[in-house]
Amino acid sequence: MTAPPPNMAASPLPPPDPRFVLRGAQSAVHALHFFGGAQGQVHPLLLSGSLSGLVHIWSLQTRRAVATLDGHGGQCVTWLQTLPQGHQLLSQGRDLKLCLWDLAEGRNTVVDSVPLESMGFCRSSILAGGQERWMLAMPGRSNDEVQILEMPSKTSVCTLKPEADAKPGMPMCLELWQADSSPRPLLLAGYEDGSVALWDVSERKVCSRVACHTEPVMGFDFDSQKARGVSGSAEKALAVWSLDEQQALQVCRTHELTNPGIADVKIRPDRKILATAGWDHRVRVFHWRTMKPLAVLSFHSATVHCVAFATDGLLAAGSGDQRISIWSLYPISTDSSAPLLGHTEGGEVGAHASA
Repeated sequence: MTAPPPNMAASPLPPPDPRFVLRGAQSAVHALHFFGGAQGQVHPLLLSGSLSGLVHIWSLQTRRAVATLDGHGGQCVTWLQTLPQGHQLLSQGRDLKLCLWDLAEGRNTVVDSVPLESMGFCRSSILAGGQERWMLAMPGRSNDEVQILEMPSKTSVCTLKPEADAKPGMPMCLELWQADSSPRPLLLAGYEDGSVALWDVSERKVCSRVACHTEPVMGFDFDSQKARGVSGSAEKALAVWSLDEQQALQVCRTHELTNPGIADVKIRPDRKILATAGWDHRVRVFHWRTMKPLAVLSFHSATVHCVAFATDGLLAAGSGDQRISIWSLYPISTDSSAPLLGHTEGGEVGAHASA
C-alpha cells in the first residue's frame, strides 16, 4: 500500500512558541510564584528564585526584573509564596533559612526569618486566610519530621513524626489545606519512599497513606474541590490519587510518561489543565479531569525545575538554562461548560501563544 501524498497525510499542529521569555536570572531557576502586585494592578508580577540565591521580581509588561532580593547568602532559593494579607513574601533557601520580606510600597527588606533544621529538598507550605495569624509547615529537625508553626509568632504547634513501624524517609513536598466541611487543618506530605500521607494536624496522626511511586515524590498538587491530587517522581509516571469522605487516600490511575523525571506539578486555578516540569527539558500539559495529554512544550535546553500558573491562566516555566518561558495556553473561559480541545502528545490544538 502506497503512502498518502504529503498534503493528505494527517499531521498534528506543531506546539506553540512561548508568548515571551524572561532572561536575566543569571543562574538556574528553581522556584516561581505569581503575585497579584499592587492593588488595581492589571498584570501580575512574577517572582523567581535562583540557584545563586537571588529572588527576582519581574514585570510581565516590561518583561524585565523590577527588583532583586538577596537574602540567602548565595544558596539556592527553592520555594516562594506570598501571603494573602498584604505585600509579604516568604522565600526558602538552601542556607537553612526562611525569609519573610516586606514588599509594600516598593520596599524589599527582610523583616523576619525562621531557621530550618533540615538540609533536604522539601519545600514548605502555608495555610493563611486573611487573618493576621497563619500556619507554616516545614521540614523538621529529624529527617522524617514535619514541623508546624503558628506565624508570625513562630510558636510551635506540633511536630509530625511517622508512626514507629512506618519508614517513609524524608518529606519531599508539603501542602497544608482545610476541607470546606471542617476548620481542622490537614497536611498532605509526599515522602522519599514514594508515598503520600494525609495528616490531621490537630490530632498529630496520619489519617491515611498510599504508595504512589517507587521513587521519591518530587512534586505534587492537590485539588481540594475535587478531593483529587497528582504527583510526579523520578520515574516515568504521574500518579493521580483521591481522598474519600473517610479521609482515605487511594491511587486512581497512573499515566505513563515518555521520559523519566518530574520536578514539579501544578494544577491551573480553574482546575481544567495541569502542567509538569520535566527533567527531559519539557513542559507537559494535561487535561486535569481525563489526564489526556494536550501539549509538549519543548523550548528549554536544560531541566525544567518549576512551573507556576497565574490566576488569569498564564503559565511560567523555570529551567536550568537560566530562562523563564511564559505561555498562554487554553485561555480561561468564563463559560465553565466550554470543552477543552484535546490532541495527541506532541501536537497542539487551541493553544493561544503569540511569539
